[in-house]
Amino acid sequence: MAKNITTRAADYSQWYVDVVREAKLADYAPVKGCMVIRPNGYAIWEAIQQQLDRMFKDTGHVNAYFPLLIPQSFLEKEAEHVKGFALECAVVTHSGLERVEGEARLRPKGKLEEAYVIRPTSETVIWAMYKNWIQSYRDLPLLINQWANVYRWELRTRLFLRTAEFLWQEGHTAHATAEEAREETLRMLGVYRTFAEEYMAMPVIVGEKSEGQKFPGAVSTYAIEAMMQDRKALQAGTSHFLGQNFARAFDVTFQNEKNELDYVWATSWGVSTRLVGALVMIHADDDGMVIPPRLAQRPIYAVPIYRSAAEREQVIGALRRLLDDLRLQHNLRSVLDERDTATPGFKFAEGELFGYPLRLELGPRDLAANQVIATLRHNREKVKLPLPQAAAEVPRLLERIQTDLFARAKKDMDEHTREINSYDEFKEFIAADGGFALVHWAGTPEDEKRIQQETKATLRVIPLDGAVEKGTCILTGRESNRRVVFAKAY
Repeated sequence: MAKNITTRAADYSQWYVDVVREAKLADYAPVKGCMVIRPNGYAIWEAIQQQLDRMFKDTGHVNAYFPLLIPQSFLEKEAEHVKGFALECAVVTHSGLERVEGEARLRPKGKLEEAYVIRPTSETVIWAMYKNWIQSYRDLPLLINQWANVYRWELRTRLFLRTAEFLWQEGHTAHATAEEAREETLRMLGVYRTFAEEYMAMPVIVGEKSEGQKFPGAVSTYAIEAMMQDRKALQAGTSHFLGQNFARAFDVTFQNEKNELDYVWATSWGVSTRLVGALVMIHADDDGMVIPPRLAQRPIYAVPIYRSAAEREQVIGALRRLLDDLRLQHNLRSVLDERDTATPGFKFAEGELFGYPLRLELGPRDLAANQVIATLRHNREKVKLPLPQAAAEVPRLLERIQTDLFARAKKDMDEHTREINSYDEFKEFIAADGGFALVHWAGTPEDEKRIQQETKATLRVIPLDGAVEKGTCILTGRESNRRVVFAKAY
């Protein structure tokens, strides 16, 4: 257990904050509600960004960039959208500052004719541009993504999970038919699922949001939901079928193949730096971070052990040769900790805190035995690797770590997902350890609010792969055809 990290058992919420700060992922900013992402945290975000960017481009998308400031009138064009975001908007009303005569303070000057909203999301400004770019079916589909920051006023913040400013990607696509747009919505949901499970080693439930939980301005919203170690759900990514709502609001029409004018069909989809928080809460332990190898920019942490200058030269030389082989043969980057100011024990603890997936230890005795010791971060297993074969074995160990992490998280999710058939049983389940409650549901948004008020649980998703099953809604007693997922959530 790391000295400055509260245990999960003692206080899970404080444990999370301690891991984020002690592992140097992020810190509180001097701007209320905001955070500073430190290099260790940004390295994880970069790895997320790089992999998702490849996956987006493999599905035909291209990147662009749109303004941070959005005319207030743009948000007013789509009624549901402005209603959903109005209370979260930060507004720019002046164009500069001036010094108050005789005082050291500044005041706004140059009031703008129209206020600008710092983007809470970019649908409005993007669709204003799409009106200029789309005239014919030949211009479709338009498949654009942007990597950006957004700003939403938040009263209760938590590093990575909920901050006023955060980083994300937002895809915005335009299509000639509803069928194409719906297909795109589900395709990108599938990309998110693949990324979460194959790269983050994070199992998810994929489904549609209820009417009361969908994105403002969307016809349908879909999401991936993951279970954290405290059994709470985390919405890890969303994909929205927007229908023709934004096209109508911004008058984006096109001439179809029948030479008729029609409104285009739209989607939007996104994930954010919330994924870094998810990585902490699903894999980290009381000693710090545990990073899945496929998201670790430097998955190998090498520690030389020596007592004399001669031993130092021999051990470090051997480690460098091994690490060079791993880089050249397998494109695996590493950290070789050559500090003479820190003991091996201190280095081991720091390596665990920062979450390097695999530690390599080499000392004079290991050199004499022609071996290197590999320690797996997630379970502390030690493996002796013959030095001549180590470059071939290390990639296999990293894949094993990746597989183990997913299997461990999947087992935890499965063990805390339960079919529940009565409201009393539901309340007991949520009040105890909690988890994912699979219940029959035929309620309204008002019924959802009642459950949230009484239990703090919310309807997370209607699973896409859920089987048709006759039953009775746990709250209303009405007939139900399928189960949905309720859970407490972040």
